[in-house]
Amino acid sequence: MRFLPFAASMTSNNETVSDIARVYRGTFVHSTQNAAVEILKDTVLGVDTEGRIAFIGAAAEVAKLAETWGFRISDVRHLGPRFFMPGLVDTHIHASQYSYTGTALDLPLLKWLETYTFPTEVNYKDLDFAQDVYTKVVKRTLRNGTTTACYFATIYTDSSLLLGEIADKYGQRALVGKVCMDANNAVPLYKETVDHSTKETNRFIGELLKRKYALVRPIVTPRFALSCTPPLLSHLGEIAKNNDLHIQSHISENKEEVALVKKQFSDSESYAEVYHKHNLLTDKTVMAHGCYLTDSELELFRKTGTAISHCPNSNISLCSGMLDVRRVLKHKVKLGLGTDVAGGYSPSMLDAIRRALDTSKVLNIQDAEHKTLTFEEERTGNFQVGKDFDALLINPLVPDSPFDMFPNESTKGVLEKFLNLGDDRNIEEVYVAGRKVIPFQE
Repeated sequence: MRFLPFAASMTSNNETVSDIARVYRGTFVHSTQNAAVEILKDTVLGVDTEGRIAFIGAAAEVAKLAETWGFRISDVRHLGPRFFMPGLVDTHIHASQYSYTGTALDLPLLKWLETYTFPTEVNYKDLDFAQDVYTKVVKRTLRNGTTTACYFATIYTDSSLLLGEIADKYGQRALVGKVCMDANNAVPLYKETVDHSTKETNRFIGELLKRKYALVRPIVTPRFALSCTPPLLSHLGEIAKNNDLHIQSHISENKEEVALVKKQFSDSESYAEVYHKHNLLTDKTVMAHGCYLTDSELELFRKTGTAISHCPNSNISLCSGMLDVRRVLKHKVKLGLGTDVAGGYSPSMLDAIRRALDTSKVLNIQDAEHKTLTFEEERTGNFQVGKDFDALLINPLVPDSPFDMFPNESTKGVLEKFLNLGDDRNIEEVYVAGRKVIPFQE
């Protein structure tokens, strides 16, 4: 799912035809409402100068399309064995934790935060430190095909603004959140007062919006209920509503956390109710994890339009739990995937796809009645006229590819190989809103 809506402008007979910047001919793989995997072979797609998909049609119609849209057939780029797929969306990633990704996975969630996360995030007072880490995480995720990221930064406003600047510089579509937390007994120097957090959140939002980045927006970010007092949660709900902003946080990640929330917020019926009573569950909210949400909480998510970010690598790596995706879908709750760096040890959304399937299979081992997920159910976006062209050009024959090809393989089979075995070597080019961002143009 995508939390940032695509532009929806479309041409009509009464409108001026947009100038065409690029035209591709070959295979396109995407998801539609009617099909989780739709393969369009020998197809022509045009991208206009605004970075939007202007047209898509059968290659047999290329002469007619060229006449209509004013491009030369000789300028059409033939993809050969390559294929385009929509860009990947990381619905939950901590940019500030990237420096220790792949390490420090020996503790459960709350001890992990106290031992590794909070002490590391204190370093983001230093803008040089932030510049180094944030540049590396944006570039790494782009190389791995993440065209859209929902980022947690830290409590420090200026370095959080820097993350937005870096995402804009490299062309990544991003929601960037200045983390808010006024309760942290484990690392007392890493917290705010209610007034300071509210003031700085408003400053962060105002400054980021004032910069008018095309693809980078602020997102209201209470870290999680245990790190926020009710007054702060109330202020953040009000800020999100007044500015019509997205919201992100964590919920029901591990059992100890759920028990502590029940104790700390004894006047609330559930973990979800804590957020709901402070106006933080909306159709623009994404809550990470949700492993232990009850049926009534899932129903509240459905009613409010709140989405869950499934972060299977982190759930397993920190021994937190396993989300039953089938149960979430049964309740008709919106669902996306996240890497949850650095609780998740990989910044690649391909890894998130693989770990989601693995988790489903473990649930099947525990309960034979549980129906495992398939790769076809891992829906991506789609190539529809009027949408921004966020896309990955996949080359299955790249030198030193992590998987091998054989004669007469179907496109669907190649796609499955890429999703299960491929990596950034196969991602030859990345486009965000029509701009080629990989290879880097530095």
